[in-house]
Amino acid sequence: MERPEPATLTFHVTEDDTALAVGSGSLPVLGTPRLLAWLEAATCACLAPVIPEGSTSVGTRVQVEHLAASPVGASVEVSASSAYVDGRLHRLMVGARDASSGKVLAAGEITRVVVDAERFMSRL
Repeated sequence: MERPEPATLTFHVTEDDTALAVGSGSLPVLGTPRLLAWLEAATCACLAPVIPEGSTSVGTRVQVEHLAASPVGASVEVSASSAYVDGRLHRLMVGARDASSGKVLAAGEITRVVVDAERFMSRL
């Protein structure tokens, strides 16, 4: 499988994205679970062009540091780039930055494995 190109997505923090709303804290700032979902979306966008038809990728490991808070109204740019490929296994470096200031909000690595979607679902 070929090495994918990097992907970058931009999200805007709303009340629904806060730690208070997602149950991960009591403050009205970007919640870590939402940030993680956005980072995973970037990994999916990165891998999508190289995944064979009928296949998908599933997350198997996450190691992310949430380094700085983001208020409601902030624009957050999340990115994923391929760090390592071994057959179906992909390790991707991920990061998040404040879109206006460039401040680093998060950094880490997410591992995904490419699977046949139908076969995967039939095992549940």
